[in-house]
Formats: sequence, C-alpha cells, structure tokens
Amino acid sequence: MAGKGSEEFSFGNGTARKGLPKIQTTSSQKKENGICHDDSTPPVRAQTIDELHSLQKKKSAPTTPIQGTQGAFANLSEEEREKQQLQSISASLASLTRETGPRLVRGDPARKAETPKHSAAVQHYFSPTISVSDSSLKFTHILYNLSPAELYEQAIKYEQGSFITASGALATLSGAKTGRSPRDKRVVKDETTEYELWWGKGSPNIEMDEHTFLVNRERAVDYLNSLDKVFVNDQFLNWDPQNRIKVRIVSARAYHSLFMHNMCIRPTPEELENFGTPDFTIYNAGQFPCNRYTHYMTSSTSIDLNLARREMVILGTQYAGEMKKGLFSVMHYLMPKRQILSLHSGCNMGKDGDVALFFGLSGIVSSDHGYDLLLTCANNSCLLTPYLIGDDEHCWSENGVSNIEGGCYAKCIDLSREKEPDIWNAIKFGTVLENVVFDEHNREVDYTDKSVTENTRAAYPIEYIPNAKIPCVGLHPKNVILLACDAFGVLPPVSKLSLAQTMYHFISGYTALVAGTEDGIKEPTATFSACFGAAFIMLHPTKYAAMLAEKMQKHGATGWLVNTGWSGGSYGSGRRIKLPYTRKIIDAIHSGSLLKANYKKTEVFGLEIPTEIEEVPSEILDPVNTWSDKKAYKDTLLKLGGLFKKNFETFTNYKIGKDGKLTEEILAAGPNF
Repeated sequence: MAGKGSEEFSFGNGTARKGLPKIQTTSSQKKENGICHDDSTPPVRAQTIDELHSLQKKKSAPTTPIQGTQGAFANLSEEEREKQQLQSISASLASLTRETGPRLVRGDPARKAETPKHSAAVQHYFSPTISVSDSSLKFTHILYNLSPAELYEQAIKYEQGSFITASGALATLSGAKTGRSPRDKRVVKDETTEYELWWGKGSPNIEMDEHTFLVNRERAVDYLNSLDKVFVNDQFLNWDPQNRIKVRIVSARAYHSLFMHNMCIRPTPEELENFGTPDFTIYNAGQFPCNRYTHYMTSSTSIDLNLARREMVILGTQYAGEMKKGLFSVMHYLMPKRQILSLHSGCNMGKDGDVALFFGLSGIVSSDHGYDLLLTCANNSCLLTPYLIGDDEHCWSENGVSNIEGGCYAKCIDLSREKEPDIWNAIKFGTVLENVVFDEHNREVDYTDKSVTENTRAAYPIEYIPNAKIPCVGLHPKNVILLACDAFGVLPPVSKLSLAQTMYHFISGYTALVAGTEDGIKEPTATFSACFGAAFIMLHPTKYAAMLAEKMQKHGATGWLVNTGWSGGSYGSGRRIKLPYTRKIIDAIHSGSLLKANYKKTEVFGLEIPTEIEEVPSEILDPVNTWSDKKAYKDTLLKLGGLFKKNFETFTNYKIGKDGKLTEEILAAGPNF
C-alpha cells in the first residue's frame, strides 16, 4: 500500500506505479515499441565489438611525397615496399648456417586476425633453403619502429617490472646488470683492425677472433628467431645529413626499443620509407647468456663488435646503455675514416651563434651548496649558454659540429626539481626510467632511493629539453673547454692552453675523485680517462688529439683548462671554487674578453693564467696565493705532476707522423720538473 500522501503516476506506455514521475520525451527522442532511446546522432557503423575497435584506429602515412626516385623503396606500391622492407629485416636476421632469416610478418602476434593476410605472401620469399629447423615452421612477428605509446603497451603487458610513473614516464628494470660491463666488451681483431685500432695496455679494446664472434652472433640470432616477436628500430646517428649513419636495432624487449627510439635520431615517415639497408646492425639478445665455454668468454655476458661485418651482438646483459655506448664506439671508428673527429663532449651555442665544446668526466662540476652546474657530458643540459646542441656525443666535420644522438641519458640519483629543473621536467610520457624506486600507490619516484642501484637513469628525446637546438648542429667551435675537478687544489680556476697543451690535457683526461669522510679526511684519487672517454675510443688517443689540434688551428679555436675543484688546499682543508666564479669564467670565455686579459705562467705545469677577470677575485686565479702553507702547495703540485707523468707513460711509445715530432711536442707540453 502506498503511504499517506503518495500519488499515482503514469509511464509512457500507460502503465502506472505509485511514487514515480511520468517520463517526458523530447524532440530528440522517439518511442518505438514503447521504448525510448536517444537518436540525436547516428549510430556507429560497426555491427560487432571487433568492428567497433577497428574503427578506433586509423593507419598513418607520410604526408609529403618522396622527392626523386633515388631511394631504395621509391616508386613502389605499399605492398611491394613492405615486402622489400621485410626482406631486408629477414636478411639481417639470417642464420649463417641456414643462409636465410626467419619467415617474417608485420604486427603483434596478439592480434591474431592480422596474421593470415600477410603470411601467404611472405612465406614465398623467406622459406629456408639449406636445412630445416623448428624456427622455419613459425613466423617471427616484426614490431617495426613502434611509437612510444605502442611500446608502452607492449612493455606493460608483457615485461615484468614495467610501470607508468606519476609523471608519465615508463619505469622499467634492466635485470641483474645495472651498468655497463667494460670487461665483457670485445672487438674482432682481423687483418684490418689489427693495425687500425688501439690494442694493449690502457686500451679499452679486448680482442676476439672472427669465429668466436660468429658463434655468439648465431646464438643471439637463433634466440631472437625463436621468439614470437622481435622489435626492430631503423634510425640514424649524426644530425649532419651528409655524414649520418643508418642503424638497425633488433631487440627482444619493448624497453630496449623505446630506449633506442629516444637515444637515436628518429626518421621522418618519408625517411623511413626510403631507409633501405642499414650501415650497422645491433642484435640485442641480452636476456640470453653467452656460452661461457666459448673461446674468449670470461662470464655469461658478452658485448661483441665486428667492424668488418658492421654488427654488434649483446648477450647476457639487459642494460640498455650497452647499445648507446656500443654505437658511440662504432662512430669513434667510422668517423675518423671520413676525417671527422668524434668526441665525448657536451656542446652548446650562445645567442650570437658561438659554439663551445665541453669535455669532462661525470659529476665534476658542483657547487659548495650541493647543486650541479650542468656543463659536461655526464648528466647535463649544458645550461651555461642559451642553446643545447648535445650533452654527450658529437662530431666535428668540415660542416661544423653535430650531435650524434637524438636524446639524452641522464643520471637520476638525488635528482630534484630545484637542482635540475630541465631534466626533472623532461621525465614525462615517452621517457624511460631505469631501475628507479617508486611509491606503490601513487607511482611517485623516489630519486634518493638506491635500493636497485645508484646508477638510476632517464632516457628522453633531446627535444624534451626546452633550450635544445633542433636540428642539433652548429658552426665550428670557437672554444674547447677541458673541465677538471682538481681535489688536490693546485690547478688554477682557468688556464689558456696552447695547441700542444690542449692535446696533452685532452689525452690525459684528468679529474680527481674524493673518498668518503666517515673515517676522517682521506687523500684525493687522481683519475685519468684518455680523450675524456677512454672506454669508448677505438683508435690510439693521440690520433684523436692530433685531429682536434688540426681542427682547432684551422678554425681558430682556443683551448681552456677550467678547474671546478678546490682552492687554498686539498679536499678536506681547502674550499671548493665557488659556482658564481666558474660561471663568470665561462662567460668571459664565451664573450672573448678573456682572450684580451694579461697572462702569466705557472710553475711545473707551465699554464698561462689570467691576472684578472671581472667579478672574480684576482687572488684565486693563481692557486699559490690561496695556500697558507706554501711548502705544502709545492709538494702537492709536484705530486700531481708526477701522477700526470706516470699516466702519460702509456702513450709515449706511439709516434704521430713519420718523424714523431708531434709526439715530442705533446710530451713537452706536460709537467716540467
């Protein structure tokens, strides 16, 4: 029974219920068979859910015509272009014992409906010809140059440890290896590389033979061919269009594909359609170990370069940085053959187009207050001048300087918005975060947490930095700045270098590390890295130094040694050179005013130091003035000079030129006592 005061209302179909109002129809509603529905917009054309999903996505295509007919795939139908593209990828994945690669098909194997329409056409082209194995009975699906959004989906669906963070970046894990494995990196020593490359004491190049490389290559390719799907990236190195290199990266993980999408130069749709055969190929089978019983193997990890075959094989490590630095080593070999100098450096450009190269080792530029001055090639956006050309790898050709990469690979430990706002803001959708720790609920990253590793990293496209200059090219540098953090406290804040001195200090690659202070003050440790990147160079360091001097002389560049370390004493007794002073020094270099200063020579190292710089205290320009104990200063200066000499003994047996005079000139530019 209805309660007191209740009323009876009618439905539109004439039925009645107490307590409910009558439904009123409008002009946009019709009544059919007594049912009201909204027909203000036409219904979708799909008859099934699958059809509805198919309407959600449209196929992208180049928006501008390909110019000319010179490209490998020009003037082909879409079907023929795809066949040739797949043939090229299949050739890359060819097994040496079976002469052909796997049968390939485009697309994600999870989308079963798409497979049959490709398979019949592709099977004819890629059936094995010599011997048959199980891999010939299946298709390997190729996920080709996927977008970041597509790679996010693949990583989150199929790769454990992949999550979207609060900033939109993709957090992922690199497995057991959270850094590079330099002792497991090997280069094939053949009739050519035996004489071209730097081997022996001090060299990063550990030899292997052709046969061992092919064994590892077969192992990697067989592993990749056994998978249902592999990721293929076709991209470029070097922003200079006349000297760029085409690279192909074949990998098993979406994380690796997204990492290289960010770190290499991304082709336009037109360039991708015209890509053709790559100049260099990486096979990243890092989830699969090498066979430790294979000759030359000392662990289950092996990163192998074959410069004759233009191939790189990765086994037993999923750390993505191996791909980045492996390609950098390749550029250190290929570019000098074109008389182009490859450099481990940062590079920026001033408002007037003046370009400066910055060389330095990781973490060398910091202030007393704990925030980093982003100058060098380690973590940096090179923010001292308005425009960033690149933060890590460059080429210096007859056209000027050009960035090798299309992205940045920044260290994230202790990252904060206040200290490094540009890097902080670059960590957004599309960025890969390696091995970071985040809150389980809100996905906020804790950059101070070292639970996985201290070597946490972010890889993002260079355009994520607001002051990046796109394209990443510049004029010939006017200044070459070698940065050192001298914890011994005896190097001047700035020195003008002769060409020979520039070569000497470039080859030395000096900085100093400081120990922890828990057990009291400990002595600084000198660190030398040839050409400020010894782990990646392929030729003897003196060859790169000679090319640097030649280009500096030809284009009128000046060399500078800038010390961002200690003054008035060594680490523990002296004080760090103040950040504002370093900034003023760099400003004076860029403006050209420092060239006009008066100079005097220091003892031992024979460095030219200015007597005054605007807004920098004159007494700190000569380090002897800042030490109260002059004898301690002299003893420390001689000690550091001795460390330089001992380090340089590695290079003295290599003669530049037929008469070796240039080598003698470089040696004379070092410490003299």
